[in-house]
Amino acid sequence: MNNDPFFSLAQIDETTSAVRSRLPFQPRIGLILGSGLGQMAESIASPVVIPYADLPRWPLSTVWGHSGQLVCGSLENQPVMVMQGRVHFYEGYSMAQVTLPVRVMQRLGVEILIVTNAAGAIHPDFVPGDLMLITDHLNMMGMTGFNPLIGPNDPALGERFPDMSRAYDRNLADLARKAAREAGIALREGVYVGLSGPSFETPADLRFLRLAGADAVGMSTVPEVTVARHGGLRVLGISGISNKANLDGNTLTSHEEVLEAGRSITPKLTQLLRGTLRSL
Repeated sequence: MNNDPFFSLAQIDETTSAVRSRLPFQPRIGLILGSGLGQMAESIASPVVIPYADLPRWPLSTVWGHSGQLVCGSLENQPVMVMQGRVHFYEGYSMAQVTLPVRVMQRLGVEILIVTNAAGAIHPDFVPGDLMLITDHLNMMGMTGFNPLIGPNDPALGERFPDMSRAYDRNLADLARKAAREAGIALREGVYVGLSGPSFETPADLRFLRLAGADAVGMSTVPEVTVARHGGLRVLGISGISNKANLDGNTLTSHEEVLEAGRSITPKLTQLLRGTLRSL
């Protein structure tokens, strides 16, 4: 596996050019679909499908439940490029590789990133099937030395020390709340914590994270959001709660459970995001 620690602007732009050459339109919105949520891409009108394997340097997912292709087209009259499947740090990729797709979106002129994931509940009231609006995150990967912005900083991509006090755009969050109300969808809200994985959390991990203020936990999202904000994209984040908090150690968590929950969450998530896009 090619584990390039950093990419130059020229390398990012080479990948960007390969995507641009296949697109008949200018995308405004980028969308990353998490574990078990890829079915939402079937809602896109006039799709242009680009396998990740066709794009130079684009990382390939090795995890069941991530299709591995870009699906670009129209959703609620908005020009979108959708990642049907993502890669994760635990797969052995560098942070630069994990976040390369967001850099490409930035260079393509994407204005808004909508990021979704399957997450485990930490908040005791959250249950599988819930949707959670991400209001903030805990960057546990970054705190332990794996921030995707470590390394050379090209000012053409963003400033050296970007502010992260509003990682998730408040106006986009309001649009999501409005869409949820209109669709009759119960929308939880909370803090997402990103861990490196791939092992699921111990009960002690979860109790610690709950004390730190986290409401849901996963193995993605935070690196992509960090790079998106560095690049000036506005971000909306939605977690699909896939499993109940295992604070006492009496239940087991599996990837199959996560994927099964994703299938039940997808219709609600699609309805929520469609309503949000209509308001843009």
